Amino acid sequence: MNFLAKLSVRWRTLGASGSLLVFPRAILGGLDPIQMLNDPPNDEISAQRLLGLPPIVSGNTRLLVLGSFPGAASLARQQYYAHPQNHFWKILQAIWPASPLEISVDSYEKRSNWLLDRGLGVWDVYASCEREGSLDAAIRQAEVNDFASLIRRCPQLRGVAHNGGESFRHAKFTATLGLPVYKLPSTSPANASWSFERKLTAWREVVAAAGLL
Repeated sequence: MNFLAKLSVRWRTLGASGSLLVFPRAILGGLDPIQMLNDPPNDEISAQRLLGLPPIVSGNTRLLVLGSFPGAASLARQQYYAHPQNHFWKILQAIWPASPLEISVDSYEKRSNWLLDRGLGVWDVYASCEREGSLDAAIRQAEVNDFASLIRRCPQLRGVAHNGGESFRHAKFTATLGLPVYKLPSTSPANASWSFERKLTAWREVVAAAGLL
């Protein structure tokens, strides 16, 4: 059985009121998740089409952060920004320091609700793609998500922020929503030219512009 066939994914959705009903969880079919993170089966991944994660949004979402596509660690755990060196969760904790946030594998549902409570949503520009490894440069045959559906699902949406250059390549599509579109420095560890403090400053400015501070 190949890598993707061993992932049995149960989809979880959000209630219209913004409360989290259920969330995605991968059943790994006996595979060791730590081994998957440290040594993902790239030979199988490269030959298979990868499916992204469902959005974390609600009727209260006012700013949507769009990444490119989940890395190998995020796909294995079925969690956005699961790589321990990605600055996404640490930056948001620094933006809202008054509300302590536990950053661990087991705290994902709590962290997702934490985002929703602050009007922040998370999704990716690609619904699926072919890719070997985790780098955006390796993405091939990508299918773009249906951004127009966001207006129906998020009636209070006030802006879209692209996390990194690969995501921002699709700003022409998100601009058709008629909302402000922002470009954010990537939180990926591959973006080593930006320090944490510099990333934090840029992210805080966008979150403030969207009225979330």
